[in-house]
Amino acid sequence: MDPAAAITPESFNFLTLFLRADWVVKLVMVGLGVASLASWAIILDKTFRFAALNRQADRFEDAVASGRSLEDVAADAGERPRHALPRMLQGALREWREARAKGQATDSQAAFLIQRIDRVLDTTIARESARVEEGLGALAIVATASPFVGLFGTVWGIMQAFQAIAIQKNTSLAIVAPSIAEALFATAIGLVAAIPAYIAFNAFSTAAGKYTGRLEGFADDLSTAIQRRLAERG
Repeated sequence: MDPAAAITPESFNFLTLFLRADWVVKLVMVGLGVASLASWAIILDKTFRFAALNRQADRFEDAVASGRSLEDVAADAGERPRHALPRMLQGALREWREARAKGQATDSQAAFLIQRIDRVLDTTIARESARVEEGLGALAIVATASPFVGLFGTVWGIMQAFQAIAIQKNTSLAIVAPSIAEALFATAIGLVAAIPAYIAFNAFSTAAGKYTGRLEGFADDLSTAIQRRLAERG
């Protein structure tokens, strides 16, 4: 029987290639598939998370710019706000109130008060930056490792193809084509996992940097507002 007679277009569909693959290649494919699903879960989570964070930041900045007192805006945010901006405002006002209660909101103590407020704000920014960057490391690993894992599956599959040639003593393309297709399929899955993860990693790294910059800008404005209050009291 001509080996080519058993080769049909259906022999090269994704399911057939997976089922016919060597167990090592199957393990590579499954691992890459799991990595791809995990990266997409992170991508969707980060997409909605950054959109929500920026919407909340827009609303809070609008409230601060509305002309209302900072105390009123901070009170409207609740006791335990989830967003970083109201937490920063409440932390700064807390330091301000404590300084006034202790009689430290004077010229001689103003510099120390501003330093304490800056430390509170910097701590909040650092924690929030770390929180929004969670998961980016996993995307980086998927983006960089997946092509190499897929390449390993390809190399292994091609080795099996050459082994089939040696055993059957037949160099016909019909003999080696299925094994080579299975091997190349592993590389394709690796690229499918890596490319979205790579694009998302760069996009979310940029978004995280912009969000951190937004927090730092708000902290600078808040520190300036406190200094203005100190100057008015002086």
